[in-house]
Amino acid sequence: MRDTVKSIEEEYLRYKALGESALAQVADADLSKEPPGNGNSLAALVWHIAGNLESRFTDFRTADGEKATRDRDSEFLSRDVTRAELMEKWARGWAPLLAEVQALNDADLSATVVIRTQPLRIDQALERSLAHAAYHVGQVVYLAKLWVGDRWNSLSIPIGQSAAFNAKLAASKAAYSATARPLK
Repeated sequence: MRDTVKSIEEEYLRYKALGESALAQVADADLSKEPPGNGNSLAALVWHIAGNLESRFTDFRTADGEKATRDRDSEFLSRDVTRAELMEKWARGWAPLLAEVQALNDADLSATVVIRTQPLRIDQALERSLAHAAYHVGQVVYLAKLWVGDRWNSLSIPIGQSAAFNAKLAASKAAYSATARPLK
């Protein structure tokens, strides 16, 4: 059974797609641009997200999630990158996570993994990782929106369109209910 794992996997995929949709709107010249106040560039955020996911989920069940080969501090350094480099790094980080989550079933969630010498149940490790990824993807979206400005295409319900969205959703739910067959 994979009900819980599938839900977690879907959330990871939602945040991955959200980050990709935000990055797609940013001009190439702004991918490495640092915001005021010593903030992280999109490139730094991508390097950090990818570095974290790659470290945590490579040999997920058999090795400490903080790999000796990871240089976390370097993830935040200024870097000039092309879009291709940025997206390759992004994909390389998400790949081990998605492979490991796809291999799990709900019975695996009570097993133990280790992160920075701390034993955690797999469900705890996934919740912690998902929250971390969501936090930084939120930063990616915010910074992308800042760089894109008035050309930004909303990634959720645009401001001023909530009532129309809710009405459309209610109408589609009513239409589904009218056509759904009763359970026997």
